[in-house]
Amino acid sequence: MVYVNFYDLVSFQMKRLSVLPQGYLLLMTCLLMALEAVPIDIDKTKVKAEGHVEGEKVENPDTGLYYDEYLRQVIDVLETDKHFREKLQTADIEEIKSGKLSRELDLVSHHVRTRLDELKRQEVARLRMLIKAKMDSVQDTGIDHQALLKQFEHLNHQNPDTFEPKDLDMLIKAATSDLENYDKTRHEEFKKYEMMKEHERREYLKTLDEEKRKREESKFEEMKKKHGDHPKVHHPGSKDQLKEVWEEADGLDPNEFDPKTFFKLHDVNNDGFLDEQELEALFTKELEKVYDPKNEEDDMVEMEEERLRMREHVMNEVDINKDRLVTLEEFLRATEKKEFLEPDSWETLDQQQLFTEDELKEFENHISQQEDELRKKAEELQKQKEELQRQHDQLQAQKQELQQVVKQMEQKKLQQGNPPAGPGGELKIQPPGEHKAGDAPQHPVGGDQPLPPGHVQEPAVRTDQVHP
Repeated sequence: MVYVNFYDLVSFQMKRLSVLPQGYLLLMTCLLMALEAVPIDIDKTKVKAEGHVEGEKVENPDTGLYYDEYLRQVIDVLETDKHFREKLQTADIEEIKSGKLSRELDLVSHHVRTRLDELKRQEVARLRMLIKAKMDSVQDTGIDHQALLKQFEHLNHQNPDTFEPKDLDMLIKAATSDLENYDKTRHEEFKKYEMMKEHERREYLKTLDEEKRKREESKFEEMKKKHGDHPKVHHPGSKDQLKEVWEEADGLDPNEFDPKTFFKLHDVNNDGFLDEQELEALFTKELEKVYDPKNEEDDMVEMEEERLRMREHVMNEVDINKDRLVTLEEFLRATEKKEFLEPDSWETLDQQQLFTEDELKEFENHISQQEDELRKKAEELQKQKEELQRQHDQLQAQKQELQQVVKQMEQKKLQQGNPPAGPGGELKIQPPGEHKAGDAPQHPVGGDQPLPPGHVQEPAVRTDQVHP
């Protein structure tokens, strides 16, 4: 019996830390397939069984979503509720997308709801910290957290304390939408990457004289020709392509090719499905015909785009219910089509026009605008720097003037007989009537100083008297 891990199906297509999730309706699929998969009768003569320890915890890859940890924890908690798992058995994608399944949250155990409430409060607190950090970075004050929380669509910001059916519905829809848009966003980023390469190449040519420019253009054309000189690339998902994997990667006799055995062999985790990661692994042999990281003319970014195109094509051809997973039934049905036996030729990226001159011109205008904005900001920052330096110099000059004035005042006090200032600037003045020992004022007898009341002046002793 093969078991499907609930979170595995959310993030099955994540294979590199540097690459975001590649899939459509991913969270929907994970909810539907969180139960026992149908047992598969594996031909032990063809397929080596993968060792698996029951109960062993598998480390799940990051989906790339900014709320990945929250999504992961919610799924883990929902998995613990028996009622919710039972409802998943009969649920379909439309029920999940419509929010019908989310309403089943009202029937889960109190312990599960309490744990979900706690997770939501933690997530709201995390988002508020992110907002505060962002606002602090621009020195903004008076933060309205409630208003800013509206930008996060994976939870109900109006109720920050409890996890309700609406929260599950919003989490599902947000994750689905984000993952659905990933491939489209990746294609757009690749197109910008290619236009930037061409823009930089043309800008570099402008800096060269005519002779060097001709040499560079000749080298560029030579590298393009060298890159295009590669063996025939089989149509992804065709019989020829799969047989090549069967023979070269699996080491099996091409005359004994069997689609069912092939499926079981490449269902690496034995869950009864070929996910996007497992599908992309099938294209490695084809991609190696075109791309070699050791060759200067081969761009590894282009290789990953080619891999994405191949995977999308096979999914569109084979994945009947569009759940981003290929079942054995779907796979076998695809092998019965005419396209499987007699496919059209496959055009690689080097055989296609990735962008037009108009698109490149528009892209360059956009870059020029960005450069102008950055130049203006740089000039403003330089002016601010100069102004701050001027203010600093002015303050320094004022400080020196004040120090000079204080010094002159000290000298003037000394000249007038005023007690000098102490080390800390305090005046050295003794209170009246207090004198240090030996410093008592001496008044001559009969002097002009008055005596204190009741004090009788003793007669002065004559130094010339002779005593017997």
